[in-house]
Amino acid sequence: MLLTVFLAIVFCAAMTLLLIAAVAFVQDERLFSSAPKEAQALIKPRDEELFHGARVMGWVMMIIGALLILGVGVVAIWDGFRSGYSFAGFFLRFVSIFTVYKVYDMIFFDGFLLCKYRFFQHYYPETEQALTGRKYGFNLKSQLLKLLVIFPGASALAAWICNLF
Repeated sequence: MLLTVFLAIVFCAAMTLLLIAAVAFVQDERLFSSAPKEAQALIKPRDEELFHGARVMGWVMMIIGALLILGVGVVAIWDGFRSGYSFAGFFLRFVSIFTVYKVYDMIFFDGFLLCKYRFFQHYYPETEQALTGRKYGFNLKSQLLKLLVIFPGASALAAWICNLF
């Protein structure tokens, strides 16, 4: 259980690293597919880097974040095999990691970074009008769909695949 909590924290940290890298350093609007549609429509392409080497630094951060996420999966599966997990053990581990991440996403990314601290609006001030006045982030329906349907389904599929071996 302690390892699962640690893996969930690492997963959240990796996703935060990906977000910061994409928004602040890479600044490529193609990476913002999860942003509100009305904000996406207002984003202007950034031809100039924030500073010399910012995009390279951002892509390195994104690679590190992706490797961390991959590492979480590898460690979660490896430890599950080592510990003799059944379907239920794998499922509970995967759904726990995803649930912690989704709650973190809804509270920290949407609630604090987007609404309170206006992180995205700092780098993309043209989106201010579309994001002003929100008390809670955006796409609550999509967030709940992921939390209650998609992530448990993906966890069950991954647990089933792990259970085959």
